[in-house]
Amino acid sequence: MAVDYAVIVVYLAGMLAMGWWGMRRARSKSEFLVAGRRLGPAMYSGTMAAIVLGGASTIGGVGLGYQYGLSGAWMVFTIGLGLLALSVFFSARIARLKVYTVSEMLDLRYGGGRAGIVSGVVMWAYTLMLAVTSTIAYATIFDVLFDMNRTVAIVLGGSIVVAYSTLGGMWSITLTDMVQFVVKTIGVLLLLLPIAVVKAGGFSEMKAQLPTEYFDPLGIGGETIFTYVLIYTFGMLIGQDIWQRVFTARSDRTAKWGGTVAGTYCLAYALAGAVIGTAAKVLYPELGSPDDAFATIVRDELPVGVRGLVLAAALAAVMSTSSGALIACATVANNDIWSRLRGLGKAPAENADDHDEVQGNRLFILIMGLAVICTAIAIDNVVEALTVAYNLLVGGLLVPILGGLVWKRGTVYGALASVVVGGLAVIVLMATYGILANEPVYYGLLASLAAYLMVSLATPATDAAVLTAWRERLAGPPSELASEPAPVSQ
Repeated sequence: MAVDYAVIVVYLAGMLAMGWWGMRRARSKSEFLVAGRRLGPAMYSGTMAAIVLGGASTIGGVGLGYQYGLSGAWMVFTIGLGLLALSVFFSARIARLKVYTVSEMLDLRYGGGRAGIVSGVVMWAYTLMLAVTSTIAYATIFDVLFDMNRTVAIVLGGSIVVAYSTLGGMWSITLTDMVQFVVKTIGVLLLLLPIAVVKAGGFSEMKAQLPTEYFDPLGIGGETIFTYVLIYTFGMLIGQDIWQRVFTARSDRTAKWGGTVAGTYCLAYALAGAVIGTAAKVLYPELGSPDDAFATIVRDELPVGVRGLVLAAALAAVMSTSSGALIACATVANNDIWSRLRGLGKAPAENADDHDEVQGNRLFILIMGLAVICTAIAIDNVVEALTVAYNLLVGGLLVPILGGLVWKRGTVYGALASVVVGGLAVIVLMATYGILANEPVYYGLLASLAAYLMVSLATPATDAAVLTAWRERLAGPPSELASEPAPVSQ
């Protein structure tokens, strides 16, 4: 195990070193929050794939494969479909807006800040819980590595992410995510996948040992797949953590095609996790929990050194999502909530970036990071916490955000009603049916849509000047057609 420990220690030290290096580049608000909007296709694709494929996609994806077979790929598969839909249909328009948060987009589209601050609170709750669930996963990984106490594991892993995120903001996160993408690709796709299949005796032996349902692509159930689409596919379209990565693209083309590559990678990753879980079912048919499948097969079947690299891959998956959710949470808390409460109005223009704004955002990452660590220590059920986050996000924000992008008749009052009615409906229905029930997101989304349509049609149309300014931002400045920012070296 000494070699495995060395691999992990070197990896963690490297993450901190990149955070320190990123601090030297993050000298403005734009550099700190969106990496100067200068990422080229290769780096954009890698970092986008890294943030959406976290601990739930890696450890949870293998667990679903253990429980359901190949159809266990559907959760991660719907994440990939959401990323593909975002990249093909919306990313170019989102990138042209040159904003920092989803709530700023709502302000631009509907005029004023009434819908923006309410949506900011909902988005903050979502990003906070997303960061919390990612941070909790450190306990599983460090337990396998060091038999470490849960609280100590969460504090150790969370502190490293908070440290490099606070130092360099999006630049540090981008650099570490790119490394994490490479580590995940090598550890999961190139090492763990083939080793697991071979150890299980190959696909023929797996088919002989397991029920036929394990190889049915729809074995997990149509209702479950539909729920995954509602929560994860639609969640990918509107999450602050995902949009903030779109804002880092240097051009429309980068956002569209780089995201398409990342989405396609997610589809392959989904299938790999399900196959690994299916192999683990052959090797360990009586595990106490499906989520133990990843740790068990890594601990018992991989050789020294390889085991350390694959565990580093799992750690990379958790860190990439955790850091992305953390900076998104801090960005929303500072720009959409705190600044408005202080009466600072709208976010400053790009040319108003200065040292004080970087320091302010750095402070918010530190504060939110401490809040995430403390909350992660207090919460035990990761699945319930993640379900609450996505139910609130989809039920409260999907309709006003997509409605603003595709329906010009939508109004600020319709958007505000949609957020409030959808959010409250989800909360009440979760209390009634249970957090893990499907009804809250189904009916909450329908209530949000009904409120948006009825209130928008019953109130005056959005001012023509607001819509004109909105269309001009969506089109992008003419200078962008002639030139692009200098790309990051790749």
